[in-house]
Formats: sequence, C-alpha cells, structure tokens
Amino acid sequence: MGHLSPRLNHLRQALVGLDPTLGPGLHEPERALRLNVPGIDAALSGGLARGAVHEFAPAAPIHLTSATGFAIALAALAGREQGETLWIAPDFAVMESGGPYGPGLGLFGLPAARLLVLRVPRSIDALWAMEEALRCRALAGVIAELAEDSIADLTATRRLVLAARESGGMGFLLRHRASGVPSAAATRWTIAASPSRPDRYGGIGRAAFDLSLVKNRRGPTGRWTITWDQHERTFQTAVSLAVAETAFDRPDRTPSVRTG
Repeated sequence: MGHLSPRLNHLRQALVGLDPTLGPGLHEPERALRLNVPGIDAALSGGLARGAVHEFAPAAPIHLTSATGFAIALAALAGREQGETLWIAPDFAVMESGGPYGPGLGLFGLPAARLLVLRVPRSIDALWAMEEALRCRALAGVIAELAEDSIADLTATRRLVLAARESGGMGFLLRHRASGVPSAAATRWTIAASPSRPDRYGGIGRAAFDLSLVKNRRGPTGRWTITWDQHERTFQTAVSLAVAETAFDRPDRTPSVRTG
C-alpha cells in the first residue's frame, strides 16, 4: 500500500477530530494484529486494529462457545510475544455459560500463567473494569463478557475505545447474543462453529470458525471459514470437507421400514 496523499490524510485527520473513536489504528497498519488469512487481513487493511475495541457474538445461542473460542484465539495471538490477558466475567455470565477453565485455555493456546481473571457482580461493573484495564499498557488484551444486550451502548463503547487508544491495547467485547445496539467498536463479528477435519489419528481436529464480519470501520465486510492451530498460535484458511454427492437413482422420499 502506498503512502496516503496529503489530501486524503488531511481528510482522515479531520474525521478523527469530529469523532475520536474513528482513530484507532487508522494510520498504523504495520501495528495491526495480523490473522495471516489474506482475505481477512486485506479487508481489515492489514489486520485487527490495535488501540481499538472489537465485538464478537454468536450467530445463535448454540454457537457461544465458538465466539468465545475465537476471542481466546485472538487474545493468544495478541499476547504471543509479551503481555498478559485480562478476562472480565460478570457473575450472571458465569452462571449462564460457565467460567474460564485454565487447563483448557492452555491447551487452546492461552497459557494460564499469562491469564488474569476478574469476577464482577454486574455487567456495568465489567464495562468499568474493562475501561480501566484498557489503559494499562502491560496487558496484551482485555476480554469482557456481556450477557446483557443494551448495557454496552454507543456511549459506553466510545469510552472503551478512547481508553484503548490511550494505551494502544486491544479490547475484545464478547456479547452472549448478537446485538442491534449501535457501537463504537472498530469491528463486529458474528461467529458460528464450522466442521473441522479429524487429526491424522482420527481424533478431534483443529477448531474451525465460520466468521461473518458484519461491521468494519476500515473497509469491507465479508465471510470466511478458518481454523485455529493452537500449537503454532496461528489461523489458517479452512480446507473444504469432501461431501458425497446425493444418489441420483433413489426417490425423494425413501419409505420407512418397520423392523422387529
């Protein structure tokens, strides 16, 4: 990507002046968190912006685990070189979906030794704690779970974004369900589970995600299927699974056969 023209650079600076939440990572693609999936990195103008907040939600309640797994993978990727991850969990969110499990997170690529867990009574406390934590330069990322929808509105997320800009940190807001509430987040993702290939021994394969980027302040939206290699801490484009063709010589409705 070439250098920005003076006129375009002036326009972007003016936009940031009108709304400071437009600024995270706008001029620093080299600092972005690259996912190493060409289509995604291109859509994000180099990768996920640092100094920003990103939102994740499941495509349906059954996919909450996948949305959580994607947030964990990003946190592991962000803290690959240095820094710790703070996980903020309101009591209700823990009662609804369970809390972080250290050994499992370690196997998924986020070592327990580099994870801090904070339990708070209410979702509003989680937002306050996230805002304060995002100002800490020692943290590679901050994950906050929200079981409630309207609590993280445009005003609240703007405060989070401004806090992230101060330190250059990354905030991962994990909503338990998709939300139509306006948000200042740099990106919003809807996530579902995707079939994965078994390993060479026939066991469980790599985690696979069906990602829908539904909001992107830095470019286009899109949809991708990727896998997470927890050992190398890297994403890869998923390989399509082979599916047998439907037999052409059978009726549309096969009659049921009663046995016994």
